[in-house]
Amino acid sequence: MSVPADEILLDARGLEPPEPLEEVMQTLGLLRPGQSIRLLLPREPFPLYPLLAERGYRHVTEMETDGSYVILIHPVDSAAGTR
Repeated sequence: MSVPADEILLDARGLEPPEPLEEVMQTLGLLRPGQSIRLLLPREPFPLYPLLAERGYRHVTEMETDGSYVILIHPVDSAAGTR
């Protein structure tokens, strides 16, 4: 998978809960202006969504053909994720 330079790829497919959530929270602190996180997971992370909203982030979730999920996370004031 090719990842744009303005994205941080976080492949959490091999992690057990709550590790993916913890990884996302740590990675949010690394984001620079204009960057977003591309999160790869085997299941949809419903507990993550309200935590992102509380911290000023939005997400776009897509289910892949294999049943896994790709979640693009970006700050609310960012245009990222509109692709």
